[in-house]
Parts: sequence; C-alpha cells; structure tokens
Amino acid sequence: MAERRSAAAEGLARLSEWADAHLSLLRGLSAGVAVAGLLVLARSVRTTAKFTSPLDIPVAFVEKNVKLRGKLHHITEKGLEVEHIPISIPFITSIQRKWQSKGLLLIRLAGVELAPSGMAWLQQELKPKQVIWFQLLGREDSALECLVLVNKGRFLSMCLNEEILRRGLGRTALIEGLHHDSRLYWKLHKRLLQAELKALKKNKGIWKEESYSERIRDRISNNKFVQTLKQFVRWLRSSISR
Repeated sequence: MAERRSAAAEGLARLSEWADAHLSLLRGLSAGVAVAGLLVLARSVRTTAKFTSPLDIPVAFVEKNVKLRGKLHHITEKGLEVEHIPISIPFITSIQRKWQSKGLLLIRLAGVELAPSGMAWLQQELKPKQVIWFQLLGREDSALECLVLVNKGRFLSMCLNEEILRRGLGRTALIEGLHHDSRLYWKLHKRLLQAELKALKKNKGIWKEESYSERIRDRISNNKFVQTLKQFVRWLRSSISR
C-alpha cells in the first residue's frame, strides 16, 4: 500500500515538473484556443447579422455571390425594397436583436431593363411580406444587383430576372457589378439572352408585332411634313388667341 502511494506521489511530482517546464506552451495553447473561439464567434456574428443597408454587406459576400433571404416590402421604380432575414443561431441571434437597427435593402434585377408592363406584372405577382432569395452579383449606387428567386412550390423556384425577359416585359442589359470578362458574367448573360429570345420568337410583351393600322399611324405621325403642319397649326392658334 505504501509503495502504491509512493508511486502515485512520484507520478504527480513528475507531472508537476513537466507542467512547470512547459508552462509557456500551455499558455500558448490556451491563448490559441481562446483566439480560435473568438474567431468562430466573430464569424457567427457576421453570418447572423441583419443587413439594413447595402453598404453593411461585407465585400467578401458580394465577391463570392452569396445568396441571402429577405422579406419583400415595396416595389418601386428603383427596385425592390427588401428586409433581410439573417440566419438564426440560438443565443447569438437573441443578443443581436437587442442592438440591430432597422432598414431595407434596395435590390435591382441584374441584367434587366424593366418595361412599364414588367413593373405591373411584378406588383401583381409578388405579395407584401413575401419571402424571396437574392443572389449578390454587385453593388452600385447603394443598391444591390441580384438574381432574385421566388419559391414556386416545395422544390421549384422561379428566377424573376429570366421570367420577366421570357414574358417580354423587359430587355436585357449589362450586369452591373460583375467583370464583363468573367466566366460568371457571360454564363448569366447567356441565360438572360436565351430568355429574351423566347419572348422575341413568340412575339410576347414588348416584342408583340404591331398591326398594319398601328404601323401606318406611327409612320404618319413621324412624317416630317405632318410634324411641320402640326407646328403651323399650333402657331396659327396661338396667333388667333392673341
């Protein structure tokens, strides 16, 4: 029994000696674990942060074309006003809610020049407070250039950018924010052009062929002689009224 106690005491003494000899190493490991924990926490805070302005979004998110979720509030001529819905993580999210500010993100449909009929279709298709997904492509003038996705059932989603062009409710435009020589730019631009071509082939929306009478009327109204005659009539009326 005494031998066992002596062996245990000797083992404890050796462990104590080793700890004293490697104290700096242990401190370094403890500091490393603490720093790693802080980095994980910082990353979690950034991932779960609620963005209330396009300028709040980290540059890395835009460069990596991160997909975010949001709740639609308004449809305006400038774009969609959306409330960002951050990823929810217990404890971290509850703390963040106490100091999060309020604000909406302005989202533009990347690569699309919207026609008036397109605006009307969006107002009919999208509902207030509807949840949408938006993939970041660029940031221009305090607005986000995005691909906007809407869930259409359990496993299906619709890209609004493509759908508007497919219906002939807009025209393709440059995708702002992406480098024009990048592979992603031409991949997306090709998708949008294909959608526009479908509308063009089927004469949908703005590509619908005008009737013969409409073409004749436009030609008459654009004729220089007719325009000169209209100007003379307006001048004559103003002279008589004097």
